[in-house]
Amino acid sequence: MNQADFYTLLPIIVLTVWAIALLLVDLFIAKERKGLTALLAATGLALTMGLTLSQSSQTSLGFNGMVVLDGFSTFINVLLLFTGLMGIALAYGYLKRMGIERGEYYSLMLFSVVGMMLMAQAADLIVVFLALELLSIPLYVLAAFANTNPKSEEAGIKYFLLGAFSGGFVVYGIALVFGATQTTAIAGVAAAVTAGTANITLLLAGSALILVGFAFKVAAVPFHMWTPDVYQGAPTSVTAFMAAGAKIAGFSALMRVFSIAFPSLATDLTPVLAVLAALTMIVGNVVAVSQKNIKRMLAYSSIAHAGYILMAFVAFGNPALTQDAIAAGLFYLLTYALTNFGSWGIVIALEKKNGEGLLLDDYAGLGRSNPLMAAAMTIFMLSLAGIPPTLGLVGKLYLFRVVVEGGFIWLAIIGVLTSLISAFYYLRVVVIMYMKEGEPKTTSESWLNLTWGVIAILTVLLSFIPARLFAWASQAIIK
Repeated sequence: MNQADFYTLLPIIVLTVWAIALLLVDLFIAKERKGLTALLAATGLALTMGLTLSQSSQTSLGFNGMVVLDGFSTFINVLLLFTGLMGIALAYGYLKRMGIERGEYYSLMLFSVVGMMLMAQAADLIVVFLALELLSIPLYVLAAFANTNPKSEEAGIKYFLLGAFSGGFVVYGIALVFGATQTTAIAGVAAAVTAGTANITLLLAGSALILVGFAFKVAAVPFHMWTPDVYQGAPTSVTAFMAAGAKIAGFSALMRVFSIAFPSLATDLTPVLAVLAALTMIVGNVVAVSQKNIKRMLAYSSIAHAGYILMAFVAFGNPALTQDAIAAGLFYLLTYALTNFGSWGIVIALEKKNGEGLLLDDYAGLGRSNPLMAAAMTIFMLSLAGIPPTLGLVGKLYLFRVVVEGGFIWLAIIGVLTSLISAFYYLRVVVIMYMKEGEPKTTSESWLNLTWGVIAILTVLLSFIPARLFAWASQAIIK
């Protein structure tokens, strides 16, 4: 490993070493003091974020061009580290309350974040696959972490089996791409197409299989069926972390792969991505309407939001719009991650150890019994629906603008119509909180309250100054 290799992956190396050390240190921490393990995990993430920010203006290649450090990877890695910190804040009190507090939870989360960060920096398809497995395997274990709950065990085994199946698609797709271009380097694939030495038919088949594998990871229709069952069965703190982190990592890999290789395949792949985005928005929002369980409703909501993010990809065929499309997609990922943790934080506050408190009707009367929590949940529902004054509206406007400029007006119309459908089931939660009688019992935990409270404030305040955030996303250029 030379100096460039080390520098390119410095934050990932530090976090990996920290996660391994945390496993060992945790052996000496008493069972009743596992909060110290959470604090150490958060410290590791904060230290890694500092290192990542220190590299924000740098670009470099490592390991013979297999990994890359650029503005894009820095943006994604900061967002992923924020996701890890929020995941720890939500899990700290929740694990103790549910009787499943064990130190390895936090080490598994750190290893998953390492895989996600490696995904963002991968410049070779082999590294993409390795990162995919590294981020997924800890999530399989975390989904089944509440091993006394049959639903959690079911979630873990479903996620593992379908995740392994989708991984097979990715591997087969990489093999076909290598057969078509004689390289697995993402830039090398594009160069082979430009030089006319690639087998386009084989390359398209490989690209399609890779797309299928990542469509599973980001929960895009028709590869979404695992999502509601896994989200419902997994511990809620795991669901919150998975819903944001896995989606960010999956889309970061897709953006890097398709923004570099996509222009040469635009004619063939643009209609596929457009239809995939439309189906994902329609199915996610329509099925969410009939859900009575808040975790299943938010699961279908996450499917719908994957469709909104996929809209950005249809503009990749136009080189003049590619960077704007990437910026719009990154801005929406940031918006979704922020609102996601806020809404799941409220869900955790109402969930009971016996699994009660997860039905929509359990939110009846929250507006009177806990006005601040109800107000925060209202903000999160408005943001997810794209209603002002929230950051969610701004994110959708940026996406719709890029899609319209790319000539896909029909896709933007579907996006608007499905947003109207989503307003029904999001606002239904608000109506239940304020219009129905009930006495919901909520949990008051300092870290949990601080998390959803701060996020609610940011969701509103940032909607008035989105230009700086979008400018940061616009500087996230893929090298």
